[in-house]
Amino acid sequence: MKNLILRKEYIDKLVSFKDKDIIKVVTGLRRSGKSTLLKLFRNRLLESGITSAQIQFFNFELPENFLNKSWETLYFDIKSRVQANKPNYIFLDEIQNITNFEKLVDGLYASENIDVYITGSNANLLSSELSTLLSGRYIEISILPFSFAEYLEIREIDTGNKYLNYEALFYDYVNETSLPKGVDLRKEGFDAIYEYLEALYATIIEKDITQRYKIYDKRAFGNVAKFVAANIGSAISPSSISKALKIDNQTIHHTTVEKFIEYLVESFVFYRVHRFDIKGKKQLATLEKYYLVDVGLLNVLVGRDRMADRGHILENVVYLELMRRGYKIWIGTLRNGEIDFTVKNRNGDVEYYQVAWEISSEETKEREFSPLEAVKDNYPKFLLSTESFPQSRSGIIHKNVFEWLLHWA
Repeated sequence: MKNLILRKEYIDKLVSFKDKDIIKVVTGLRRSGKSTLLKLFRNRLLESGITSAQIQFFNFELPENFLNKSWETLYFDIKSRVQANKPNYIFLDEIQNITNFEKLVDGLYASENIDVYITGSNANLLSSELSTLLSGRYIEISILPFSFAEYLEIREIDTGNKYLNYEALFYDYVNETSLPKGVDLRKEGFDAIYEYLEALYATIIEKDITQRYKIYDKRAFGNVAKFVAANIGSAISPSSISKALKIDNQTIHHTTVEKFIEYLVESFVFYRVHRFDIKGKKQLATLEKYYLVDVGLLNVLVGRDRMADRGHILENVVYLELMRRGYKIWIGTLRNGEIDFTVKNRNGDVEYYQVAWEISSEETKEREFSPLEAVKDNYPKFLLSTESFPQSRSGIIHKNVFEWLLHWA
């Protein structure tokens, strides 16, 4: 298995902003590939003729890089090694471990001939502190675990083979993990992957959430996380979660539930999707849906027997792929129905997506096509399912979801 996979879309973004007067902020879940991305980009710089003396790389998950070091100490240490009259590239990995890190970043940004790249595993930390001090001076690049296409690439699967069993490979993808290190553990077996995911989740909960936000009732927090995971793709609210847990003899106030969910979203464990009234053309403020950053984490949160809800799992994978493609995403609501995803692509054009595992019965076919047919505009409408022989109708394009996941067109 390959040790590294070129994450072209992310590398291309970094290249496009190279030497631009803007801070590059790479965010995402722990172990989703942020550090590797910076290393790949550093290699690209070296290949282009930049010398190693012009590059400084700090991993702030290593204690020796941050213990007993203030932002001022780091600032002057970095500045002392800057190459005069040459471009310098400063990489600050997991910057949130430095107290007052925004002052360090601001000082470097204001310096001549310095191009700053930082990563972090907490959206709120990066958005609040940075936006206060550096408003309009940074670009955020949000990284996700491996796509289905990247997963097949790292497994060295020949996607040109027309007899390939994509469904079996997809089951591997969602039953194991899409996280880079986890995929590399395939050769060790499922138990090794599970132990890795369990340890990673425990680290996220402990380091990024319970310690930072001083959560003492860890059992209550864990129950909320499990509830959201068990209901990916379903409209839920803090009140509905609070009521459901109360029935199970767990009393958690809805305001506490709301905070817990926010922490999980800020740590990139879940992504929140708002509902959008298609006819009224406005975003709705209640009953959002949530999708998991890696469906392999369902093994830890829900248990291994969870493929009965394969439709929502497929929906989760499609949501993440739409994110990778740079789309802004909402749940489309209609008077008598719902469209899984109403999106705006990079050009600002609207598209609609319905996702179903299969539409073999007439009842399922009507349920999936009807909401799309109810929208009378001329924007593209897609139905994605696992059928090998898609059947488009009423101008709605029915596509095989595996082919869609592997091809942008």
